[in-house]
Amino acid sequence: MELKEVLRFADDKVFSKTGKHLDDLQEAILKETLQGRKYAAKVAQDRDCSDGYVRVAASELWKILSDVFGEDVSKVNVRAILERAKFYTNFSPTIGSENVTVNNNLNICQERARSPTESPNPQPTPKQLHIDLGDAPQIFTFFDRTSELSTLENWITHDRTRLIALLGISGIGKTTLSLRLINQIKTQFDYVIYRSLRFSPTLDATLTNLLQIFSQPSEIPQNIETKISQLLDYLRKYRCLIVLDDVQMLFSSRQLAGQYQTGYEDYQLFFKLIADVCHQSCLILNSWEKPREIARLSKEDHPVRCFELGSLGEAAKEILNSQKLTDEETWSTLIDIYQGNPLWLELTATLIRELFGGRVAEFLQCEMPILDEGLQFQLSQPFGRLTAAELAVMVHLANLPEPVAVSRFFNKIPFSPSEIVNAVRYLGSRFLLDTIEQEKITLFSLNPVLKQYVKTQYS
Repeated sequence: MELKEVLRFADDKVFSKTGKHLDDLQEAILKETLQGRKYAAKVAQDRDCSDGYVRVAASELWKILSDVFGEDVSKVNVRAILERAKFYTNFSPTIGSENVTVNNNLNICQERARSPTESPNPQPTPKQLHIDLGDAPQIFTFFDRTSELSTLENWITHDRTRLIALLGISGIGKTTLSLRLINQIKTQFDYVIYRSLRFSPTLDATLTNLLQIFSQPSEIPQNIETKISQLLDYLRKYRCLIVLDDVQMLFSSRQLAGQYQTGYEDYQLFFKLIADVCHQSCLILNSWEKPREIARLSKEDHPVRCFELGSLGEAAKEILNSQKLTDEETWSTLIDIYQGNPLWLELTATLIRELFGGRVAEFLQCEMPILDEGLQFQLSQPFGRLTAAELAVMVHLANLPEPVAVSRFFNKIPFSPSEIVNAVRYLGSRFLLDTIEQEKITLFSLNPVLKQYVKTQYS
């Protein structure tokens, strides 16, 4: 059988099963394998990627083909299996045909077709829910995020989104929202897992930690590529919801946002595989820096979504009420100044209660905004990660009375136009800039809290 004919047959069968064609990398791996060549080094060189990336992709390809053809496929037997399947297909076109459900343009993988001996209406097996929240903080209060919860739940349960980035500045409530979401939809999963990456674990350590939930330590492989493959197997076998918090701790300080620390680049491959490989689970990444690969992956026809968490709005009044503050008619002003950020408002409300007897009107008579020491510490964390160009942009903006276009920075700060444009772009990925569209021009500014912090710390 001609090589092109075998490749076309394999692609047709994969598409009929999954609703997706083989991608360029998978086709290159299959082509080299069918010709009896060692594919890893050549494909990696041709595609400008690592050998490890190619081997992981190959492992996933064999699993897809195994699922499509109903027997274990490997690089050793793939040609024989394809040629045999092609021979039988010529006599019985229905052999191997299966359905695929396409939901909002997202392909939902189906189980293999029932054997003739199976009951057409099998009795459901009771599902046991496994919850492992690790070191998740206890949530004592939750302020209204009904719309946000509804959107996230719809993405996960209806659209079958595989990868969600829950983003926003420190203190905005990402952890609280994700834990509330877990509580709301947990019964729809077999496994629910929360882990914080605050101590910057390597991918190998994170994979080992996750695999221990599904299997015994003795069953966990040593090779990181095999660990990834094994975890993906579990994500296919079980419906899992996994939240990885504090993803920003994987990124480098003093570099533009979303650049992985040396030795942590494998996370980028891992997240891409979660998005690309067919499974029935969902991974949520909480971060106050946007991972760079997320922007590339979150396309309309891809099962990846970004959700930028913003102000609590009027719901923030519950925070002030819980602190027993007075002058309710002034609460909206206070909420606007502190951007509806739950943590900023909690810290400020404590200050108002302790120094102003809870009187918001009296507090607002001070020159605004007042930055509590705890609030300044919170802001020191993202600011401590800025590049020199980013910090220069922030200082320049803090001293301007109104929003400005990017071009207004040129010749004002000692960096090239390219450095300035990149600094502005990645400050947006840190959620430190406000943008306004005005007469077909994008303008940038700082909110009052950040402006005051910059003036206090860097002037």
